[in-house]
Amino acid sequence: MEYIQIEGSPKPVSRLMKGSDYFYHDAYEKASANLDAFLAIGGNSIDTAHIYCGGQSEEVIGRYMLERGNREQLVILTKGAHHNQDGPRVSREAIRQDLADSLKRLQTDYIDLYALHRDDPSVPAGEVIDILNEHVQSGAVRAIGVSNWTWQRIKEANEYAAAKGLVGFSFSSPNLSLAKANEPFWSGCVSADEETCAWHEEQQFPLLSWSSQARGFFTGRFSPEVRDNADLVRVFYSDDNWERLERAKQLAAEKNVSAIQIALAYVLNQPFPTCALIGAQSAEELHSCDAGSLIQLTKAEMDWLDLATQKV
Repeated sequence: MEYIQIEGSPKPVSRLMKGSDYFYHDAYEKASANLDAFLAIGGNSIDTAHIYCGGQSEEVIGRYMLERGNREQLVILTKGAHHNQDGPRVSREAIRQDLADSLKRLQTDYIDLYALHRDDPSVPAGEVIDILNEHVQSGAVRAIGVSNWTWQRIKEANEYAAAKGLVGFSFSSPNLSLAKANEPFWSGCVSADEETCAWHEEQQFPLLSWSSQARGFFTGRFSPEVRDNADLVRVFYSDDNWERLERAKQLAAEKNVSAIQIALAYVLNQPFPTCALIGAQSAEELHSCDAGSLIQLTKAEMDWLDLATQKV
Protein backbone atom coordinates (compact mmCIF):
# COMPACT_ATOMS: atom_id res chain seq x y z
CA MET A 1 0.00 0.00 0.00
CA GLU A 2 1.22 3.49 -0.83
CA TYR A 3 0.45 6.60 1.22
CA ILE A 4 0.36 10.36 0.83
CA GLN A 5 0.68 13.17 3.35
CA ILE A 6 -2.09 15.72 3.78
CA GLU A 7 -1.18 18.97 5.48
CA GLY A 8 -2.69 19.17 8.94
CA SER A 9 -2.91 15.41 9.47
CA PRO A 10 0.15 13.84 11.09
CA LYS A 11 -0.80 10.34 9.94
CA PRO A 12 0.08 9.06 6.47
CA VAL A 13 -3.07 8.52 4.37
CA SER A 14 -3.44 5.28 2.42
CA ARG A 15 -4.01 5.93 -1.27
CA LEU A 16 -6.94 3.53 -1.20
CA MET A 17 -9.71 4.96 0.98
CA LYS A 18 -12.40 2.56 2.12
CA GLY A 19 -15.91 3.63 1.19
CA SER A 20 -18.60 3.07 3.84
CA ASP A 21 -21.90 4.07 2.27
CA TYR A 22 -23.23 0.54 2.85
CA PHE A 23 -22.37 0.36 6.57
CA TYR A 24 -25.64 -0.38 8.39
CA HIS A 25 -26.14 -1.76 11.88
CA ASP A 26 -27.89 -4.87 10.59
CA ALA A 27 -24.84 -5.66 8.43
CA TYR A 28 -22.23 -4.86 11.09
CA GLU A 29 -20.41 -8.18 10.78
CA LYS A 30 -19.94 -7.66 7.05
CA ALA A 31 -18.67 -4.10 7.58
CA SER A 32 -16.26 -5.06 10.37
CA ALA A 33 -14.88 -8.02 8.41
CA ASN A 34 -14.44 -5.75 5.40
CA LEU A 35 -12.55 -3.21 7.49
CA ASP A 36 -10.34 -5.94 8.97
CA ALA A 37 -9.50 -7.09 5.43
CA PHE A 38 -8.78 -3.50 4.39
CA LEU A 39 -6.35 -3.01 7.27
CA ALA A 40 -4.72 -6.34 6.39
CA ILE A 41 -3.66 -5.00 2.97
CA GLY A 42 -2.24 -1.85 4.56
CA GLY A 43 -5.21 0.48 4.22
CA ASN A 44 -5.84 2.97 7.02
CA SER A 45 -8.19 5.65 5.64
CA ILE A 46 -11.99 5.42 5.72
CA ASP A 47 -14.43 7.69 3.90
CA THR A 48 -17.77 8.46 5.50
CA ALA A 49 -20.21 11.37 5.84
CA HIS A 50 -22.87 12.79 8.13
CA ILE A 51 -25.60 11.75 5.68
CA TYR A 52 -24.40 8.23 4.84
CA CYS A 53 -26.92 5.56 5.77
CA GLY A 54 -28.83 8.08 7.86
CA GLY A 55 -25.88 8.33 10.22
CA GLN A 56 -25.40 4.58 10.60
CA SER A 57 -22.16 4.59 8.59
CA GLU A 58 -20.42 6.78 11.17
CA GLU A 59 -21.97 4.80 14.03
CA VAL A 60 -20.74 1.49 12.62
CA ILE A 61 -17.23 2.89 12.22
CA GLY A 62 -17.35 4.23 15.78
CA ARG A 63 -18.40 0.84 17.12
CA TYR A 64 -15.68 -0.87 15.09
CA MET A 65 -12.93 1.44 16.36
CA LEU A 66 -14.09 1.00 19.95
CA GLU A 67 -14.20 -2.80 19.69
CA ARG A 68 -10.83 -3.07 17.92
CA GLY A 69 -9.15 -0.30 19.95
CA ASN A 70 -7.57 1.04 16.76
CA ARG A 71 -8.69 4.66 16.52
CA GLU A 72 -5.12 5.96 16.33
CA GLN A 73 -4.29 3.61 13.45
CA LEU A 74 -7.07 5.02 11.28
CA VAL A 75 -7.53 8.18 9.24
CA ILE A 76 -11.19 9.18 9.21
CA LEU A 77 -12.50 11.38 6.41
CA THR A 78 -16.01 12.57 7.13
CA LYS A 79 -18.11 15.27 5.56
CA GLY A 80 -20.83 17.64 6.70
CA ALA A 81 -23.03 20.56 5.63
CA HIS A 82 -24.78 18.62 2.88
CA HIS A 83 -27.89 20.36 1.64
CA ASN A 84 -31.34 19.18 2.76
CA GLN A 85 -34.88 19.61 1.47
CA ASP A 86 -34.70 23.31 2.31
CA GLY A 87 -31.53 23.96 0.30
CA PRO A 88 -27.84 24.64 1.04
CA ARG A 89 -26.52 24.31 4.59
CA VAL A 90 -23.05 25.87 4.44
CA SER A 91 -23.43 27.90 7.63
CA ARG A 92 -21.81 28.15 11.04
CA GLU A 93 -24.69 26.42 12.83
CA ALA A 94 -25.09 23.58 10.31
CA ILE A 95 -21.36 22.85 10.34
CA ARG A 96 -21.25 22.94 14.14
CA GLN A 97 -24.21 20.60 14.48
CA ASP A 98 -23.07 18.13 11.82
CA LEU A 99 -19.56 17.99 13.25
CA ALA A 100 -20.89 17.44 16.78
CA ASP A 101 -23.10 14.61 15.48
CA SER A 102 -20.18 13.01 13.64
CA LEU A 103 -17.88 13.11 16.66
CA LYS A 104 -20.56 11.49 18.82
CA ARG A 105 -21.37 8.78 16.30
CA LEU A 106 -17.71 8.00 15.66
CA GLN A 107 -17.02 7.94 19.42
CA THR A 108 -13.93 10.10 18.97
CA ASP A 109 -12.83 13.57 19.99
CA TYR A 110 -11.28 14.56 16.65
CA ILE A 111 -11.69 14.09 12.90
CA ASP A 112 -8.53 13.55 10.85
CA LEU A 113 -9.90 14.97 7.58
CA TYR A 114 -13.07 17.07 7.67
CA ALA A 115 -14.71 18.21 4.44
CA LEU A 116 -17.75 20.22 3.48
CA HIS A 117 -19.89 17.84 1.43
CA ARG A 118 -21.33 20.51 -0.88
CA ASP A 119 -20.68 24.15 -1.69
CA ASP A 120 -22.93 27.18 -1.48
CA PRO A 121 -21.33 29.80 -3.75
CA SER A 122 -23.47 32.52 -2.15
CA VAL A 123 -21.38 32.17 1.04
CA PRO A 124 -18.03 33.98 0.75
CA ALA A 125 -15.13 31.51 0.74
CA GLY A 126 -13.37 33.50 3.44
CA GLU A 127 -16.38 33.18 5.73
CA VAL A 128 -16.21 29.39 5.37
CA ILE A 129 -12.51 29.44 6.28
CA ASP A 130 -13.28 31.50 9.40
CA ILE A 131 -15.94 29.01 10.50
CA LEU A 132 -13.81 25.91 9.96
CA ASN A 133 -10.79 27.44 11.69
CA GLU A 134 -12.83 27.61 14.88
CA HIS A 135 -12.98 23.81 14.85
CA VAL A 136 -9.31 23.42 13.92
CA GLN A 137 -8.37 25.66 16.85
CA SER A 138 -10.60 23.67 19.22
CA GLY A 139 -8.83 20.45 18.22
CA ALA A 140 -12.00 18.83 16.86
CA VAL A 141 -10.59 18.79 13.33
CA ARG A 142 -7.02 18.17 12.13
CA ALA A 143 -7.19 19.01 8.40
CA ILE A 144 -9.94 20.75 6.47
CA GLY A 145 -11.00 20.25 2.87
CA VAL A 146 -13.94 20.17 0.54
CA SER A 147 -15.97 17.79 -1.54
CA ASN A 148 -17.58 18.98 -4.77
CA TRP A 149 -16.11 22.48 -4.78
CA THR A 150 -14.56 24.01 -7.89
CA TRP A 151 -10.85 24.70 -7.90
CA GLN A 152 -11.59 28.42 -8.25
CA ARG A 153 -13.48 28.46 -4.95
CA ILE A 154 -10.69 26.51 -3.24
CA LYS A 155 -8.12 28.99 -4.58
CA GLU A 156 -10.19 31.91 -3.29
CA ALA A 157 -10.53 30.31 0.15
CA ASN A 158 -6.84 29.52 0.45
CA GLU A 159 -5.78 32.99 -0.64
CA TYR A 160 -7.98 34.37 2.12
CA ALA A 161 -6.51 31.92 4.65
CA ALA A 162 -2.95 32.85 3.69
CA ALA A 163 -3.68 36.57 3.95
CA LYS A 164 -5.27 36.13 7.40
CA GLY A 165 -2.75 33.63 8.78
CA LEU A 166 -5.41 30.93 9.02
CA VAL A 167 -5.48 27.24 8.13
CA GLY A 168 -6.61 26.70 4.56
CA PHE A 169 -8.01 23.73 2.71
CA SER A 170 -5.46 20.94 2.24
CA PHE A 171 -7.43 18.49 0.09
CA SER A 172 -10.35 18.30 -2.33
CA SER A 173 -12.67 15.40 -3.09
CA PRO A 174 -14.37 15.63 -6.49
CA ASN A 175 -15.03 12.79 -8.90
CA LEU A 176 -12.03 11.81 -10.99
CA SER A 177 -12.08 8.72 -13.18
CA LEU A 178 -10.94 7.47 -16.56
CA ALA A 179 -14.58 7.60 -17.71
CA LYS A 180 -15.60 11.25 -17.98
CA ALA A 181 -18.99 12.32 -16.62
CA ASN A 182 -21.52 13.67 -19.10
CA GLU A 183 -23.32 15.47 -16.27
CA PRO A 184 -23.19 15.49 -12.44
CA PHE A 185 -24.10 12.17 -10.84
CA TRP A 186 -26.00 14.07 -8.14
CA SER A 187 -27.02 17.71 -8.03
CA GLY A 188 -24.17 19.93 -6.91
CA CYS A 189 -21.47 17.35 -7.61
CA VAL A 190 -18.18 18.25 -9.30
CA SER A 191 -16.04 16.11 -11.60
CA ALA A 192 -12.41 17.02 -12.19
CA ASP A 193 -11.97 18.28 -15.75
CA GLU A 194 -8.75 19.11 -17.59
CA GLU A 195 -8.56 22.59 -16.07
CA THR A 196 -9.10 21.22 -12.55
CA CYS A 197 -6.38 18.61 -12.99
CA ALA A 198 -3.98 21.25 -14.33
CA TRP A 199 -4.56 23.33 -11.18
CA HIS A 200 -4.01 20.32 -8.92
CA GLU A 201 -0.78 19.56 -10.76
CA GLU A 202 0.45 23.14 -10.50
CA GLN A 203 -0.37 23.31 -6.78
CA GLN A 204 0.42 19.64 -6.02
CA PHE A 205 -2.87 19.74 -4.15
CA PRO A 206 -4.17 16.34 -2.96
CA LEU A 207 -7.29 15.01 -4.69
CA LEU A 208 -9.38 12.27 -3.05
CA SER A 209 -11.53 10.86 -5.85
CA TRP A 210 -15.02 9.50 -5.30
CA SER A 211 -16.42 7.11 -7.93
CA SER A 212 -12.80 6.56 -8.88
CA GLN A 213 -13.74 3.46 -10.88
CA ALA A 214 -16.79 5.12 -12.49
CA ARG A 215 -19.26 3.07 -10.47
CA GLY A 216 -18.37 -0.19 -12.19
CA PHE A 217 -18.19 1.09 -15.77
CA PHE A 218 -14.93 -0.83 -16.34
CA THR A 219 -16.04 -4.15 -14.82
CA GLY A 220 -17.20 -5.60 -18.13
CA ARG A 221 -20.84 -5.73 -17.01
CA PHE A 222 -21.84 -2.84 -19.24
CA SER A 223 -22.02 -2.21 -22.97
CA PRO A 224 -23.87 0.28 -25.20
CA GLU A 225 -26.71 -2.26 -25.43
CA VAL A 226 -27.02 -2.83 -21.66
CA ARG A 227 -29.06 0.09 -20.39
CA ASP A 228 -30.61 -1.20 -17.17
CA ASN A 229 -28.68 1.23 -14.94
CA ALA A 230 -30.26 4.60 -15.72
CA ASP A 231 -27.73 6.61 -13.70
CA LEU A 232 -24.75 4.97 -15.37
CA VAL A 233 -26.32 5.51 -18.80
CA ARG A 234 -26.98 9.17 -18.00
CA VAL A 235 -23.56 9.93 -16.54
CA PHE A 236 -21.02 7.70 -18.27
CA TYR A 237 -22.45 6.34 -21.52
CA SER A 238 -20.72 8.11 -24.42
CA ASP A 239 -18.73 7.16 -27.50
CA ASP A 240 -15.54 8.52 -25.94
CA ASN A 241 -16.01 6.49 -22.77
CA TRP A 242 -16.62 3.29 -24.74
CA GLU A 243 -13.34 3.98 -26.53
CA ARG A 244 -11.62 4.54 -23.17
CA LEU A 245 -13.01 1.19 -22.00
CA GLU A 246 -11.65 -0.57 -25.11
CA ARG A 247 -8.23 0.98 -24.59
CA ALA A 248 -8.28 -0.01 -20.90
CA LYS A 249 -9.03 -3.60 -21.97
CA GLN A 250 -6.15 -3.56 -24.48
CA LEU A 251 -3.65 -2.20 -21.98
CA ALA A 252 -4.90 -4.60 -19.30
CA ALA A 253 -4.29 -7.56 -21.63
CA GLU A 254 -0.74 -6.36 -22.26
CA LYS A 255 -0.06 -6.04 -18.53
CA ASN A 256 -1.97 -9.19 -17.53
CA VAL A 257 -4.34 -7.27 -15.27
CA SER A 258 -8.02 -6.27 -15.54
CA ALA A 259 -9.57 -3.21 -17.15
CA ILE A 260 -10.95 -2.00 -13.82
CA GLN A 261 -7.44 -2.19 -12.34
CA ILE A 262 -6.20 -0.03 -15.21
CA ALA A 263 -9.00 2.44 -14.47
CA LEU A 264 -7.91 2.59 -10.83
CA ALA A 265 -4.27 2.99 -11.84
CA TYR A 266 -5.27 5.93 -14.03
CA VAL A 267 -6.52 7.81 -10.96
CA LEU A 268 -3.44 6.96 -8.90
CA ASN A 269 -0.89 7.82 -11.62
CA GLN A 270 -1.88 11.46 -11.93
CA PRO A 271 0.98 13.99 -11.71
CA PHE A 272 -0.27 15.20 -8.33
CA PRO A 273 -1.13 13.44 -5.02
CA THR A 274 -4.29 11.34 -5.31
CA CYS A 275 -6.28 8.84 -3.31
CA ALA A 276 -9.09 6.66 -4.64
CA LEU A 277 -12.28 6.07 -2.67
CA ILE A 278 -13.19 2.46 -3.34
CA GLY A 279 -16.43 0.55 -2.82
CA ALA A 280 -14.89 -2.93 -2.51
CA GLN A 281 -17.13 -5.14 -0.35
CA SER A 282 -15.16 -8.40 -0.31
CA ALA A 283 -11.60 -9.54 0.34
CA GLU A 284 -11.32 -10.48 -3.34
CA GLU A 285 -12.33 -6.99 -4.48
CA LEU A 286 -9.96 -5.42 -1.94
CA HIS A 287 -7.03 -7.48 -3.19
CA SER A 288 -7.89 -6.50 -6.76
CA CYS A 289 -7.85 -2.83 -5.77
CA ASP A 290 -4.58 -3.29 -3.88
CA ALA A 291 -2.93 -4.82 -6.94
CA GLY A 292 -4.39 -2.14 -9.19
CA SER A 293 -3.06 0.61 -6.95
CA LEU A 294 0.50 -0.56 -7.59
CA ILE A 295 0.31 -0.53 -11.40
CA GLN A 296 2.65 2.06 -12.90
CA LEU A 297 1.48 3.86 -16.03
CA THR A 298 3.69 6.02 -18.23
CA LYS A 299 2.59 9.46 -19.37
CA ALA A 300 2.24 8.04 -22.88
CA GLU A 301 -0.08 5.32 -21.57
CA MET A 302 -2.08 7.84 -19.55
CA ASP A 303 -2.50 10.12 -22.57
CA TRP A 304 -3.52 7.21 -24.80
CA LEU A 305 -6.09 5.95 -22.28
CA ASP A 306 -7.57 9.44 -22.11
CA LEU A 307 -7.81 9.71 -25.92
CA ALA A 308 -5.19 12.49 -26.11
CA THR A 309 -3.13 10.40 -28.54
CA GLN A 310 -3.82 7.64 -31.04
CA LYS A 311 -0.84 5.46 -30.13
CA VAL A 312 0.99 4.58 -26.94
